[in-house]
This record gives sequence, C-alpha cells and structure tokens, in this order.
Amino acid sequence: MSPVPLILLIGILLLNFDQSSALSVGSRSLFREVSSNRAGDVDYAVELNATNFDAVLRDTPAMFSVVEFFAHWCPACRNYKPHYEKVARLFNGPDAVHPGIIVMTRVDCALKINNKLCDRFSVSHYPMLFWGHPSKFVGAGWEPKQEKSEIHVIDDGRTAERLLNWINKQIGSSYGLDDEKFENEHLATNISEPEQIARAVYDVEEATTTAFDIIIEHKMIKSETRASLIKFLQLLVAHHPSRRCRKGSAEVLVNFDDIYPSEILSIDKPETAENNQKGSFGNIQICGKEVPRGYWMFCRGSKNDTRGFSCGLWVLLHSLSVRVDDGESQFAFTAICDFIHNFFICEECRQHFYDMCSSVSSPFKTSRDFVLWLWTAHNKVNSRLMKEEASLGTGDPKFPKIVWPPKQLCAPCYGSNVGRQDDPSRIDWDQDEVFKFLTRYYGMTLVSLYKSKDAPLGETTGRSLEDSSSPTSAVVVPVGAALAIALASCAFGALACYWRSQQKNRKPRRSWN
Repeated sequence: MSPVPLILLIGILLLNFDQSSALSVGSRSLFREVSSNRAGDVDYAVELNATNFDAVLRDTPAMFSVVEFFAHWCPACRNYKPHYEKVARLFNGPDAVHPGIIVMTRVDCALKINNKLCDRFSVSHYPMLFWGHPSKFVGAGWEPKQEKSEIHVIDDGRTAERLLNWINKQIGSSYGLDDEKFENEHLATNISEPEQIARAVYDVEEATTTAFDIIIEHKMIKSETRASLIKFLQLLVAHHPSRRCRKGSAEVLVNFDDIYPSEILSIDKPETAENNQKGSFGNIQICGKEVPRGYWMFCRGSKNDTRGFSCGLWVLLHSLSVRVDDGESQFAFTAICDFIHNFFICEECRQHFYDMCSSVSSPFKTSRDFVLWLWTAHNKVNSRLMKEEASLGTGDPKFPKIVWPPKQLCAPCYGSNVGRQDDPSRIDWDQDEVFKFLTRYYGMTLVSLYKSKDAPLGETTGRSLEDSSSPTSAVVVPVGAALAIALASCAFGALACYWRSQQKNRKPRRSWN
C-alpha cells in the first residue's frame, strides 16, 4: 500500500474517532450555555463539577478565576448567590461588561460527584471562595497551612461590594457593580507591551469562526468561489496557530464534498444550493465548540464598533504568513488574496486589498518576501484609514491607527532617518529587523500564553502544504487534510517523515495564477 492512502485512512479514522467533532450538531460552549438563558433570573457564574473542573479552567481565556465552593442546601449560600451573580455579570459570558479578565465559577459540594474535588481544596465552610490564575487550579488543591500557594482564599467577599473591592485591590482596577459595556475599561496598550499579543490567539480563533459565519450567513460559496475557499482551508489546516482551528478546518476539508458537493452548483434551482449551504455548513464549528465566545481579548476596542473582527483577521493573516515555508509562500499569498477577494464583505476594503495583490508582478520565492509584503500592505491600509478616521472622527480614541511596528515595540526596525510617522514609505526601515520582529511577534509570542498553560495548541512551522492551485476533487481535499493531521500527530511521526521525504524529492508545481 502506498503511503498516501495509508495516511489518508489514518487521518480520517483519527477525525471520526474524536467525539468533539467540529461538525457535530447541537454542541455548545459551556460558557455560552450559561449565558444563553435569558428567561427569568440569569445565572452568570459557571457551574463546575469534578468532570469538567480542570478542562474549563485550563481552556478559559480569562487571566484570573474565582471559584466558589458551596452547598445547595445551605441557607447562607442561597442568600449569598445574588451577591456573587452581581459580580459574575461583569465578567462572564458573551455579554460580559469586562470580558476575558476573570471567570467566576462555583462548585456544589453537596453533590457526591464533587466530594473528592471539595476535599482537594480543604473546604471547611460554605460558601468558601478561592482566587488564582485559572491554570493554577488545574489538577491542584489547597491546604490551610500551605506556604507560598498560588491559590488564595478570598477572606473579605461576603457582599457583592466587598467581593468586587477585594478583586479591584488584587488587579489594580476600579470596576463598579453598575458598570456597563465600554465603561470604566482598563484596556492594556498594545504598543509598548509585546506580550499583549499572546492574548490575540483567542481573537484569531474568534476571527476564524466569525469569517466562516459570515460566509454561511451570506451564502457566499458559489461555483466560482468554491476552489478559493478550499485553498484557504488547506492553509488553515497546515498553519493556523490554534490546533483546534487546524483540526476543525481539516474536518471540514475531509467532509467538504459530502457537506457541499460540487454537483449541487450545476442544478437549475439556486435556492437548493443556498439551503444546503445554510444546512450542512450551518453545523460547522471550525474552531471547536467553545468558539465563538462572543467577545474579543487583544482586539477589544474602547467602543462597540471599533477593532474586533478586522483586527483579529489581520492577526490571523500575519500569523499564517510567518508559519509558511519558502516553498509555500506563493500558495499562501494566492490563498489569502483570493479569500479576501471572494469572502470579505466590506466592498471598499476588499477591492483595496485585491488591488495590492494584483500589483505583485512575480511569484514569491521566500517566506521572508511574503511576510514583508503583507506587513507593507497592512501599513498601507493603516496609513489610508489613519487619514480618513482623523477627518471623520470615526477611529478608536484609545487605539488610533499607527504605522506598525512602533518604535516602542521594535526600535531596531527603524533606521537613522525616521521620517514621517504617518507615512510608512518615508521611514528608513531595517527590513531584516522588521522580519525578525514579525516572525517572533506573530509566531512564538502569539502562542506563548497557550504554551504556558499547557493547552492543546502549538507551533506548526515547517509543515509542507499540498501545492495545488485548484484542489476541488474529493481525492485532493482529503489527502491535504489528512496529511496535515498526520504531521500534527506524534503518533504517526514515522509515516509523516516518510511522506515529507517523498514530497521534498518531488518537483514542485507552479501555483502562480
């Protein structure tokens, strides 16, 4: 048996074996379920138990967590619940006032399933509240006489006011119980703290899901756009910084001809194709059941209509560019250009980006050239929007458009002749330093938060991508998806290495359009 069918079979079996399939129907994020019931009293705090305690706290994007141990039969606990919920309203769920900062949770110690969990934390009274970084709770416990513990008992939180005051002292904030969205924000600057980009990995997942939601909602998959979507999915399978998005994209590719067969485009009734698009593709969870979360982290603006999706999409494109090999740079360029041209719904932005793509006269031969081209394109967009937003007053006052990167983040990127700060073409850039900065910033630093939490994400640099400019057949699509998954799995390392060696010996086909 040749290695290609064997890898294909392994990839498909691996995908079908996982019960948390991105194509599963009706699975919902725990955090979204908590906030989805708007009838009657709303419970904002996340109910945890022994089966999901570690998983929820490991995967949450929040920087801090509060865990309340209580018993449902306890009168004091019932009386305390409204106080706890007042604080949880600020931080939990897609409608949170201050999302992504603190996750408020609770564990019912009266349930037998939680006996060992409550014993781990030496729960001595109800309610008992703990504070710490979410990852510090995973597989951990607490002892009263434990020294230098990274989990702390909240000793002054008997009312909503006192609990929020205690939290404010811990993180240096001034949140109030009456805060509403985009009020009293404490948004960290992204121009002087390079580590802030680590939080954008969640925004990359959010942007990926939002992009596909838009494609589905607006029925944008046509006979003429189908191939470009498949090319972009292949790029995501191999190089998306989030493993769950790589996995979800691969599952879509493997099942693409089943959930959206090409034959349906040739039928006489276009509404049939549209209904199929809304039906089959409507069940896709491209980045897993936890996404979309309904809010932005690094890309959160100070106003409701600023930053967000466009910021997250730019971070995604840059993160893809720094992960491709030299031999994949042209494929990545055409995949991104075609995707924006066919699926980005802002007409002016789409045309402006496509004009920049069309101005490229020769194929990219190195990933460095592609990375720097995308960086130049982004600065051109920023320069244009900078002028428009200044004259119309439509920009984000806390996050104005700037030339990227600023000197605060990369002083070596600037030569002796700094030039005008609003015109990137007049700046004396040291492009070697710019390339190093972009590779580090959108590469290792972007995923550093997940790596420190030991979450299921990682780098994918160095993976080969099937070089095909129009892979629309059922044979090519699964091979590309299964290959990426096999390469991502250490269990199939031997097969992956063999296939990689075969690919290197093969003469590359041109994909320049």
